[in-house]
Amino acid sequence: MTYALQIADAVETMPAQIEAAEDSQMLDACEPAGDSDDELLDRLAANDEMAFRCLVERHIDRAFGIALRLLGSRADAEDVVQDTMLKVWTHRGQWEHGRAKFSTWLYRVVTNRCIDLHRRPRTDNVDSVPEPADIKPDAFSTMQRDEVAKLLETAMQRLPEQQRVAVILSYHENMSNGDIAEVMNTTVSAVESLLKRGRQQLREILRRHEPDILHSLSDC
Repeated sequence: MTYALQIADAVETMPAQIEAAEDSQMLDACEPAGDSDDELLDRLAANDEMAFRCLVERHIDRAFGIALRLLGSRADAEDVVQDTMLKVWTHRGQWEHGRAKFSTWLYRVVTNRCIDLHRRPRTDNVDSVPEPADIKPDAFSTMQRDEVAKLLETAMQRLPEQQRVAVILSYHENMSNGDIAEVMNTTVSAVESLLKRGRQQLREILRRHEPDILHSLSDC
């Protein structure tokens, strides 16, 4: 099998990797070796497909989680992660050790691709809108929580772009301010400022929607 077919196979299986655990043979090949990212990148430079698969297995969950939070669309998040992992393969051999951690570079690429995609005009598909759910007594509390979650998500999406990215990386991905600064290619003090302003703006947005939140938590 040519390497072109190998990379195509690896990339095409990424959605399945997100849905379920990796094939046991891949896991067995990746885990015992315990190679660092830099060692895997050196192997990748020599066209080692298993090294590529190990890098995918190691980082795909978090990369997908970041993309999903930033975009709110599973399909778009999968596309971003696939494109990013394809870039890892096509740029094999060009990695320069010491410049940045591979994971930092990877999450930076994912974040930037999400920002680019988020800026594009979108057309909602009416067919994709789910049918209203039946309101049953045993599901009512769940619906209340869902309503609050939707309001919080809406508030998050209204934040300025850089604030939104910083808040998501901090609160949803539990990254330190230093790691966020590396991913966003900025300073720690800038991240602290973005988080402070993001929290303030979230509070203001939610304050304006307080009646909606109270209504979602009230009894019918």
